[in-house]
Amino acid sequence: MAITAKSALSEPAIVDRNLTLEIVRVTENAAIAAAEWRGKGDEKSADRAAVEAMRIELAKVTVDGRVVIGEGERDEAPMLFIGEEVGLGKGAKVDIAVDPLEGTTLCAKNQHDSLAVLAMAERGGLLHAPDVYMDKIAVGPGFEPGIVQLDRSIAENVNAIAKARGVSATEVTVCVLDRPRHAKIIDELRELGASIKLINDGDIAGVIHTTDREETGIDMYVGTGGAPEGVLAAAALRCVGGQMQARLVLDTAEKRERAARLGIADPDRIYEVNDLASGDVLFAATGVTDGSLLSGVKIRPKYFETSTIVMRSWSKTVRWINARHLRDI
Repeated sequence: MAITAKSALSEPAIVDRNLTLEIVRVTENAAIAAAEWRGKGDEKSADRAAVEAMRIELAKVTVDGRVVIGEGERDEAPMLFIGEEVGLGKGAKVDIAVDPLEGTTLCAKNQHDSLAVLAMAERGGLLHAPDVYMDKIAVGPGFEPGIVQLDRSIAENVNAIAKARGVSATEVTVCVLDRPRHAKIIDELRELGASIKLINDGDIAGVIHTTDREETGIDMYVGTGGAPEGVLAAAALRCVGGQMQARLVLDTAEKRERAARLGIADPDRIYEVNDLASGDVLFAATGVTDGSLLSGVKIRPKYFETSTIVMRSWSKTVRWINARHLRDI
């Protein structure tokens, strides 16, 4: 756990010391609800349970919150929709991004790295990303600024990381979502001799893997995934000093119009991590299924056990919280 002292003069807008634990309770409860459906092959029921549990707990948080990344527009989602006001309506004014069940398929199949995820930032601090694809490249902390670039070749990016680490390209590990659209990336990585960590789903978890390379062995994440998930992942990177570049895939007029309605003027803009998540940022993720960084929910006869990572950008604090929750039996 890294803790950086700050002076009172630099105190951020989100100052409630209890807020960290409050958002942990939100992701814990969503994860527990989803875990009841783990391995049962029912993605919709698992997701619905996580959404309902997260919304109930969010209503208790001491913030004046607004959902900017959620389950969809108001007419698409009954709760945690974009624009919904959440929290107690007092305290800091914040924007909230949620993915109550990142990796619904992973949960339904009881596969690794399904998570309940929440990010919170000062009002205006999170990009209002449309539900489209986003090209992404990300690395964790400890590298010089600009070490990876979205428009560089895979070889250039891998070799830059290898040089910075003082190793050959064969000792660099890259996380990639296992999709046909990534065949070229995978082929180029194979030609370099780099190691590839292929994941079936959940690219928030994929990016988070880069935040602790010593634990996960992942140097870089690259590929195309959801834009809302990109914002959530950027929030985690922002908290630890990681880097990310991203560009929305706005390949139709309808997508460009939808992005324009959210205030996105330049469809070709490359976003840095600070463009996606700025100001004071809090991030929390609780494991639903076992993964590289987090254990999944353990369902015991009398209690649940949860594993959560929670981060804050202002203090660069990272905490792992293991908790036991008594069951209502």
